[in-house]
Amino acid sequence: MKFSEQWLREWVNPQLSTEALAEQLSMAGLEVDGVEPVAGEFTGVVVGQVVACEQHPNADKLRVTKVDIGADEHLDIVCGASNCRTGIKVAVATVGAVLPGDFKIKKSKLRGEPSHGMLCSSSELELSDEHDGILELPADAPIGEDFRVWLGLNDSTLDIDLTPNRADCLGVKGLAREVGVLNQLDVREPEIKAVASTINDQRAIHLKAPDGCPRYLGRVIRNLDVTVASPLWLQERLRRSGIRSIDPVVDVTNYVLLELGHPMHGFDLDAINGDVQVRWAQDKEQITLLDGQTVTLQDDVLLIADEQKPLAMAGIFGGEGSGVTSDTKHIFLESAFFAPDAIMGRARRFGLHTDASHRYERGVDPELQATAMERATALILSICGGEAGPIVEAKSSDHLPKPAQITLRASRLTRLLGISVPAQDVENMLARLGFAVTKSAEGWEVVVPTYRFDIAIEEDLIEEVARVYGYNNIPTEAPQAALRMQRTEESEVSLRVFKQSLMAQGYQEAITYSFVDPKHQALLYPELPALTLPHPISVDMSSMRLGLWPGLLAAAGYNQKRQQPNVRLFESGLRFVPDAEAENGIRQEPMLAGVITGSVQGEHWADGTRPVDFYDVKGHVERLLAVTGAAHEFRFVAEAHTALHPGQSAGVYRGDTLVGFVGGLHPQYEKTFGIKGRAFVFELALNVIRARGIPTAGVISRYPSIRRDIAIVVDQQVLAGNILESIRKVGANQLVDLNLFDVYTGANLPENKKSLAIALTLQAADRTLEDSEVNALMETVVQILKDEFNAVLRDS
Repeated sequence: MKFSEQWLREWVNPQLSTEALAEQLSMAGLEVDGVEPVAGEFTGVVVGQVVACEQHPNADKLRVTKVDIGADEHLDIVCGASNCRTGIKVAVATVGAVLPGDFKIKKSKLRGEPSHGMLCSSSELELSDEHDGILELPADAPIGEDFRVWLGLNDSTLDIDLTPNRADCLGVKGLAREVGVLNQLDVREPEIKAVASTINDQRAIHLKAPDGCPRYLGRVIRNLDVTVASPLWLQERLRRSGIRSIDPVVDVTNYVLLELGHPMHGFDLDAINGDVQVRWAQDKEQITLLDGQTVTLQDDVLLIADEQKPLAMAGIFGGEGSGVTSDTKHIFLESAFFAPDAIMGRARRFGLHTDASHRYERGVDPELQATAMERATALILSICGGEAGPIVEAKSSDHLPKPAQITLRASRLTRLLGISVPAQDVENMLARLGFAVTKSAEGWEVVVPTYRFDIAIEEDLIEEVARVYGYNNIPTEAPQAALRMQRTEESEVSLRVFKQSLMAQGYQEAITYSFVDPKHQALLYPELPALTLPHPISVDMSSMRLGLWPGLLAAAGYNQKRQQPNVRLFESGLRFVPDAEAENGIRQEPMLAGVITGSVQGEHWADGTRPVDFYDVKGHVERLLAVTGAAHEFRFVAEAHTALHPGQSAGVYRGDTLVGFVGGLHPQYEKTFGIKGRAFVFELALNVIRARGIPTAGVISRYPSIRRDIAIVVDQQVLAGNILESIRKVGANQLVDLNLFDVYTGANLPENKKSLAIALTLQAADRTLEDSEVNALMETVVQILKDEFNAVLRDS
């Protein structure tokens, strides 16, 4: 929010410099982003009046003028502005004046005519960017007065970046209250008197959506002249707040918005048919807005309507058909309280962001509507003339926010701040902030003012005391803490151990958003319903993630576009799965996932650059699972996944429980995420893989081991993993190692057959195994493989 420092000081004027005031506001939580002068640096500019304006004898586009600046003689000045004419008052740069950009005014001749000064435009004085002509001043501007002093241009614009919870400071009134509290000064509010109605014209108001709009005020004002220009003081207030002057009605509502922090809107009364209604939109109902955009509405959008059509999107944007134009003679002035939940997110849905929606989303004072109406009415009548009718109010008391009542304990205040603040100081701070404070046995009973939507619990009040007292006034003390050993479960592997395993394999940890693009997520997890955010940051961050792949793949694509072809990233975090039986309807599951692209290792003269493949990422997962000490409990099963390449995906199981998936990203999704080449991913459920195999002490055998190799021929579709698992069951305690060391297909083998060469290492803990025992075990292994897989020993 931008505002004029001079305007603020009319309400409360602390004895602080501009820089000190900005620092004070920032330290109180109202961060000042910038301080800028309201006009360029210039001297020697005075108020003058054009007393004669004639055509230049030697130039069609120039005029020769005589200008009265209150001196003994009138100045001869040549001017080329089209709006120069006799009688107007202007800003005159006299000879010797210095304008912005170190431009000095000297006596000169233009096409043979003397010119002893310059009539200035707004842009030449750096008041605005307009170049349409010279600046025209009001008729009551004092001739000869220093222009800079008369217009109060020794002023600064302060740009405050307010956090969303401080909507009460989105107006000079709220800022003045804060400055008054910080400096223990009284605030001088302008006197706002009720405007007596001079006509009986009124429009009935019907609240058909009291939950969205519990209070609505309207007033008819007739016989206005909206073609008059807004006073220069009003235009200046708006300009210094970053708002352009449009017409008197809009200017006044904008002025009230800046002064009181309350949005208002004016309708062309002749465009309203019958009574005014505040209702929810019908599904697919359309309205054309003031910017010419026609939007299709959903049934959760609040509307201001008449008996035939919608007039405006409540609290967001007016409609084109009911807007005030230069032909408007009568208006219906609106001042309403719209519930934040009824406005929040609606503007962004339609690509809009207005000053009104910015305030209503955060919350306006539900008791300020009548004050704003009286202020705006008085200003409009003073500028445009006209006659005002009575204020009509529609209210639903049951739906208006109720002031919060909070107990503030003195002991709690001291404990959290670490210092003891005098009770009288606490009461004064809260009272100046507008809180109703009553002393109690424990501390204070506090009633929160209606404009502070952010105060709900005791800690909020403590924060208010701390920031007004001054964070820099709270002494710095080292906290006292005792160290104690953390409890760790031996039966669980810590997340840190898994991370170390992945980092040892060349992976780097990534942290991505829990909000993802719903379109991308639907490609990877089409079978799972997703949680859609009602008020997302943006469209591509509007869905809660169902897994970690969307963020990791986007990060991999981002890095590849920046000349990083070899990417290895992993992430641990929650996924959010809608589940009616879970707490709050969402099942939150910790996951561990990774992505790998590029080559196995850097380019080398001996090995070249082999791209990563399925078996690389599968090996990484196997080494990751090995840290559990129970690698034998995990198995990889060929299993399809919609996001993975057919034939290059596997489900990871621990016993009969699905742990996750590993495989290559489906080629059709590579372009979606900006992936160049193949990408391989894995995702595992942390809660399942964390169970550790508890080590047990055993005897180390002193006896020799025996190795026996077998080569068997089986069908091509038989999985080697299943064969190894069967051998392990037969080998029992005597089988200490098992290794598949050769796979062969081709000559000397029948069609659709393959040869597997397997090494078995046998050893007993209490004796040397005899040949008869080993032979018997090998015969049993061969027979089991024959029975289960139709395997035969290979002859050659």
